[in-house]
Amino acid sequence: MRIDILTVVPNLLDSPFSHSILKRAQEKGLVEIHIHNLRDYTTTKHKSVDDYAFGGGAGMVMMIEPVVRCIEHLQSERTYDEIIFTSPDGELLDQPLANKYSLKKNLILLCGHYKGIDERIRQHFITKEISIGNYVLSGGELAAAVFVDAIVRLLPGVLNDETSALSDSFQDNLLAPPVYTRPAEFRDLKVPDILLSGNTPEVDKWRHEMALKRTKERRPDLLK
Repeated sequence: MRIDILTVVPNLLDSPFSHSILKRAQEKGLVEIHIHNLRDYTTTKHKSVDDYAFGGGAGMVMMIEPVVRCIEHLQSERTYDEIIFTSPDGELLDQPLANKYSLKKNLILLCGHYKGIDERIRQHFITKEISIGNYVLSGGELAAAVFVDAIVRLLPGVLNDETSALSDSFQDNLLAPPVYTRPAEFRDLKVPDILLSGNTPEVDKWRHEMALKRTKERRPDLLK
């Protein structure tokens, strides 16, 4: 998989992709993540990527030219499955959506900034808009990092135990059950006996029951 991220503040993405699972996925050659500074694609004297909104109003708007120049440059080198804009009014990211995009080969992510992007970009170049929640961030970089993390961890070979992702919350519309580790007893706080029994079928049954119970209590909307 290859993911190209277009941004006006590339340094915001240094840390998320330089550690832990995402770092290992890149080192294994399972994913390529390329960050593109949109200032490299502007033709203005001062490397501007934003301007005042036509019609007035507060806030600056990301200009169409550098975004389109960057997209077209990338498209001249390969075919992309989607050009995604991280936007508060996009489709809400959930586990089924992450599963879907983990099967793609080439993706472009455009990170919004300032007051927004020129609407012509959304109408003529963006193929999908995705939101990570019903709130507004200072820019789309963190949303892009969340999206990338959600899909890359699903790629075969990324996790040491590939079955781990199958038991994540939301994979079957249930929250994950409680988990425990050693010691089995700490200050009179004990691990449930069933988990120490070695009876795998009964352990699986208990985990499903606990996942269902937790989902009913905390996220009953998932069961509708």
